[in-house]
Amino acid sequence: MKHKDIEQLAKNYIVDTAEGPVNKRVQEITLRLLTDLMKAIEDLDISQSEFWTGVDYFAKTGAVGEMALLIPGLGLERFLDIRADEADERAGLLSGTPRTIEGPLYVAGAPVCEGFARLDDGTEEAEGEILFMDGTVFDHNGKPVPNATVEVWHANLKGGYSFFDTTQSEFNLRRTLIADDQGRYSFRSIVPSGYSCPPNGQTQKLLDQLGRHGHRPAHIHFFVSAEGHAKLTTQINIDGDPYLWDDFAFASREGLIPAINKITDPAEIQKRGLDRPFSSIHFDFQLRPAEAAVTAEVERPRRAA
Repeated sequence: MKHKDIEQLAKNYIVDTAEGPVNKRVQEITLRLLTDLMKAIEDLDISQSEFWTGVDYFAKTGAVGEMALLIPGLGLERFLDIRADEADERAGLLSGTPRTIEGPLYVAGAPVCEGFARLDDGTEEAEGEILFMDGTVFDHNGKPVPNATVEVWHANLKGGYSFFDTTQSEFNLRRTLIADDQGRYSFRSIVPSGYSCPPNGQTQKLLDQLGRHGHRPAHIHFFVSAEGHAKLTTQINIDGDPYLWDDFAFASREGLIPAINKITDPAEIQKRGLDRPFSSIHFDFQLRPAEAAVTAEVERPRRAA
């Protein structure tokens, strides 16, 4: 079947059958996606068995809650960020901390702390490496943003996230920090581990067929927001991780890999109330002005406690 015939057929199915009020945007998107899928079936000679295998795959992936894992694994979440970056560039918004993917593991409602917080519940302190992280939230002119909100979440030493990993305490490794009047934030935690897709899960099943691994480097997620500023979704990667530039979710970016320093000075160790060396990361965030932002805050289903 020729492409022009497929286009007419899809129009017959989607547009010409309308009898009541139409959401034009939904109609436009549905028509385009259906048309492109029908063209792919024709061009690739996809059999009916292959088609229904694909339908079954996506149904099962949704049923086990892995669609939000599959999307970054196929590069689609990174693609959306690339488009947002291009829109910012066209608008002349070249400053600010780079955005990168949110991922599927945010949970709303983390405890709110002023200035400083301890993220971990202490259960992995003996086997983990203690981490202190601090920085300042700046505006696009380089001025501190007082009382900015810094939401932070990351994995434990086994690569698991609280709520999704029910062996962890509630809101372990998750906090909402309110920066001080100089825009400064800080927290204590443990250096996280990276994680992998469930080895027998739906996402890894497709990655196996594509000859790809499902590993992520160790990283820490952030939402950073303040009145009058565009919300920033980003994450920093832990330097030295073997998957630093081989992230299955394509989220590693220049500018988001701060140095991690090993602190062995006895005076600094004592100052922190510790009895052993620890790691330290300094990272500043720079927000863009809300009125100049060309990309709106992302609305998507998110888990809440």
